[in-house]
Amino acid sequence: MTETIQENPEVPVWAREDAFPHAPDGWGWIDAKGKPHACDSLESLAATIRDDRDANVTLVWAPGHARMILPEELGGMGDALRTARARWSRDDLDDATHKLRGFGTILLGMSAYIFYGGLVLAGRLAAQSGTTVDFPQRLKFATRAVLDSTACGLALLMFVIFAFIPWYQARKRRKELAGWTESGIAEIVPTLRFETWLERQQAPLTKIFLGLVALVALAQILGGVKAAGWSSLIHNWEGTAAAGLIKERYLHGEWWRLFTAPFLHGNVVHFLMNAAALAYLGKRVEVFARWPHLPLVFLFAACVGGEASARFVATPSVGASGGLMGWLGFLLVFETLHARLVPRRARRRLAAGVLLTALIGLVGYHYIDNAAHTGGLIAGMLYAAIVFPASSSPNRPRATITDRVAGAAALAVLIASALFAIGRIV
Repeated sequence: MTETIQENPEVPVWAREDAFPHAPDGWGWIDAKGKPHACDSLESLAATIRDDRDANVTLVWAPGHARMILPEELGGMGDALRTARARWSRDDLDDATHKLRGFGTILLGMSAYIFYGGLVLAGRLAAQSGTTVDFPQRLKFATRAVLDSTACGLALLMFVIFAFIPWYQARKRRKELAGWTESGIAEIVPTLRFETWLERQQAPLTKIFLGLVALVALAQILGGVKAAGWSSLIHNWEGTAAAGLIKERYLHGEWWRLFTAPFLHGNVVHFLMNAAALAYLGKRVEVFARWPHLPLVFLFAACVGGEASARFVATPSVGASGGLMGWLGFLLVFETLHARLVPRRARRRLAAGVLLTALIGLVGYHYIDNAAHTGGLIAGMLYAAIVFPASSSPNRPRATITDRVAGAAALAVLIASALFAIGRIV
């Protein structure tokens, strides 16, 4: 980032003219991998945007613009953009509808199978005990069997995460297409510019976090395959007993489990979901609040979330969700206190993330540690409220020497915890 960008006090960094690279001569566009493609004319560029099926056109350049800009910022692109968005929304909704039907069929089939088994089992138990069970009692027994079934619970959780939420979002995007008038496009430009700029930023410490979590996951996989065979790749990853937050052991002196458990995961889906959240939330914290607060917030929130879990949940816990919810809560408060730093629509997406997490926690309460999620979220919010005063400046706060020292110490603790977890597993 150049000094000119940092010294401009009027506009946030993503909204400044020099937020994106210098534009070459003529017409052209940049793909999602950063590769430039030249075009012969405005019509050729419009055709590229109109035929874009995978959101591959991220930035464009044109005569009269010293810097690259979003396609939405280039005049005359309204029809091409609407055509592309209409196709995207239609394809997304079709794909989401297929998934909704597929996962719904699995959920209904699983529930019907367990329900029927409950009816049969109720009759057998009654016959063995010599008692009479009427049909309403058998229905109640079968319903309880479905509600208590681990398989049905997991199927419902997968249905919500991988089918219902994508379907709902696809329908919402389809409805929003009606607002893609010239004025409607202008309204969403700040959010698109913000997300595009953020995507292009470097976040080395976030990558280190991802690397640590991946290393521990690899140790879990290798340990699981050695102990239980290749089926362990899908479920019951090894390591919970070695370094997970087993409440009884933690409360009786094995305090280090509070630090190692956030690096462990229960299965591949758990790992992939947390890794995706880590990549996005971590970059956002690192870019806007500066790198020292990335490990500081994570460590504080993970510890508070782990302590809440130890007090309110009896079963063992693993996963980075406490720290991730800490980042989410931190961003909610931090970006509210620095309202000019991030567009309002982008802040609302964070709030939507909290609501979606709450929904998933409600559906999967048998398997999701809601105490850790809540504790981590509150810890992150408190951290932001205490450490960062409200500001009307659009500039990002600078890291002080104290921030850097404390952040380095927190990072050292997290690295040591990850390595210690690997040692325990191996």
